[in-house]
Amino acid sequence: MSPTQEATPQQKKDIAQGLSVLLADSYTLYLKTHNFHWNVVGPMFQALHLMFETQYTELALAVDLIAERIRALGIPAPGSYAEFGKLTSVKEAVGVPKATEMIRQLLESNETVIAAAKKAFPAAEGAGDQATMDLLTQRITTHEKTAWMLKSLLEN
Repeated sequence: MSPTQEATPQQKKDIAQGLSVLLADSYTLYLKTHNFHWNVVGPMFQALHLMFETQYTELALAVDLIAERIRALGIPAPGSYAEFGKLTSVKEAVGVPKATEMIRQLLESNETVIAAAKKAFPAAEGAGDQATMDLLTQRITTHEKTAWMLKSLLEN
């Protein structure tokens, strides 16, 4: 597709579907991270409480950007727990896990979000949608860095 050619309605729908999954995964990760911020205890409390706050604050901004990109494509963005529940692959936390388990779960969830962003990329690339490709690249970069930091906490 040439740089001046606009994506077709079907291409926009396909891009929005990938972004909707990314939005649902990101929102579910936001909720999980915020939950862990509130409920973490133990010797790593201060460090994790602050780290989780930084992460959920970044995610709060990200979900807005993702939803607005879907809207810019002319597609309604999902915005309910019911819709997110159908779309997400991020597993919800059960109960209040120990701090180390919180870290492990957040690592796994960030890796799930990375996979969703990578899966959404080909539709945007095929349509020549630079704005979506840029957004996806930023999300991949952010979640890969977060995953690296979380993984580092689990090493002895």
